[in-house]
Amino acid sequence: MKAQPKASHFIDGEYVEDTTGSVIESLYPATGEVIARLHAATPAIVEKAIAAAKRAQPEWAAMSPTARGRVLKRAAEIMRERNRELSELETLDTGKPIQETIVADPTSGADSFEFFGGVIAAGMNGQYIPLGGDFAYTKRVPLGVCVGIGAWNYPQQIACWKGAPALAAGNAMVFKPSENTPLGALKIAEILIEAGLPKGLYNVIQGDRTTGPLLVNHPDVAKVSLTGSVPTGRKVASAAAGQLKHVTMELGGKSPLIVFDDADIDSAIGGAMLGNFYSTGQVCSNGTRVFVQRKVKDQFLSRLKERTEKITIGEPMDEATQMGPLISFDQRQKVLSYIDKGKAEGATVLTGGGIPNDVTGEGYYIQPTVFADVTDEMTIAREEIFGPVMCVLDFDDEDEVIARANATEFGLSAGVFTADLSRGHRVVDQLEAGTLWINTYNLCPVEIPFGGSKQSGFGRENSLAALEHYSELKTVYVGMGKVEAPY
Repeated sequence: MKAQPKASHFIDGEYVEDTTGSVIESLYPATGEVIARLHAATPAIVEKAIAAAKRAQPEWAAMSPTARGRVLKRAAEIMRERNRELSELETLDTGKPIQETIVADPTSGADSFEFFGGVIAAGMNGQYIPLGGDFAYTKRVPLGVCVGIGAWNYPQQIACWKGAPALAAGNAMVFKPSENTPLGALKIAEILIEAGLPKGLYNVIQGDRTTGPLLVNHPDVAKVSLTGSVPTGRKVASAAAGQLKHVTMELGGKSPLIVFDDADIDSAIGGAMLGNFYSTGQVCSNGTRVFVQRKVKDQFLSRLKERTEKITIGEPMDEATQMGPLISFDQRQKVLSYIDKGKAEGATVLTGGGIPNDVTGEGYYIQPTVFADVTDEMTIAREEIFGPVMCVLDFDDEDEVIARANATEFGLSAGVFTADLSRGHRVVDQLEAGTLWINTYNLCPVEIPFGGSKQSGFGRENSLAALEHYSELKTVYVGMGKVEAPY
């Protein structure tokens, strides 16, 4: 099973190789097999990519919004036409089941290109401000060269979520995917060129921990958008702030999902499972602290255990498979270590807790795991695990659960399940998070802003709000009379 690209990098409209860069082995997480070998970007490759972006950006910015939008919408059409091919590549890259990638990964990327291709004019409009005889107006202008740094859980989606608003606003982008998932972004770059994007505007370079600083610290880079962990976000934001660069940080979380005793229990369980087990639990916004009101705790846990143990784990290319492996051996070891901590600190393993017995080979599989009797001070209730590990906590009343839900440094997401919509709105209004759901979980259509608060980051992806983060306001005052001066 191979997925070797033509070369490691895509710069100025073509594939580029530099074999002096360190080797990056792309592994299929279901087997551990090497499916591609690439090279990390050398300083020369970084310079080449940024120079191409800097050269191409002014002409692109001068084009009309309609012309830019036409290219993005064509890219969306091509992605949809090739959804199966792109989904299979995403499954090879990540180990996520094909039944998931075919509906959630390239399609959401295509949605992003289509949305921003259609709203550029409205999103980039300014204001007219009457000032008596004089007047002023504002306009939104692009930032210049933007850097996108992706994560390994949704590589194609993230490449589009960052690329689409950046390009729509008139910028150029240099995108670095995670070294764990280097393949999908290269195809996105190919498709953009095929759709008519001028060369140099969307470049993809591979890299590791040494590559990011070369991009972030480059004097020609105006903005950095990162999807990653909180520790990585702190480092990147600190480096960018030292040069007063624009930043968007979409970081991790330990999000609360609150189930009141009047909720539709099956729907709440479904939301909790989607918010913990989808993508093998590797989703930053997951509601990994599930607070269940004590009156319905036993019913919730009983039904949850039954449904969790029916999840089909297996070969990701099999359309019957519902859960694939984790991204890597190291990630599985990390998740298993958290499971051990949960057991040691007194939480009850309701189901799971180890490696499946019926999965063969070297794949990085793990059982979907549910802990009951979790308390707030336990490690598994405080730290982001990034695997299919659900922590169920008890609560008695509304004020108590709100205070406990907010007692975290994170603030990415939160959810509430209740039949009382007044309570639902009242509770989410008090939860300290950037993206919240009532009676559902983890739905992120491109039309709505997505992002966090507190240590979970700042700035927003998607919606018209994203265009604000890839542009800046220019204000023009127009004098209509003679200038009088006291000297």
